[in-house]
Amino acid sequence: MSWVYLILAGLFEIGWPVGLKMAQEPETRWSGLAVAIGFMCISGFLLWLAQRNIPIGTAYAVWTGIGAAGTFLVGVLHYGDPASFARYMGIALIIAGVVTLKLAH
Repeated sequence: MSWVYLILAGLFEIGWPVGLKMAQEPETRWSGLAVAIGFMCISGFLLWLAQRNIPIGTAYAVWTGIGAAGTFLVGVLHYGDPASFARYMGIALIIAGVVTLKLAH
């Protein structure tokens, strides 16, 4: 169950940078901050649950890896962030590292 918590924590980790991006616009400033804070709290709580049975270094690396890769994809797909072969390869390396940590656990 700890790995389910950790994966969910990583997915919720994507929400707070999106909320901060929303907060860049004056008309969604406060709702964006509320989204960011809400996702931070949920993500942090789920990470706390996961760390009961997963080593802290592994949990943190997986959590940030899922968050980084997911935020990159949201940026490319929704916000028009630049996408290049090299950027996708960088994300692939992050994912490969996360998979390696899971398999080595």
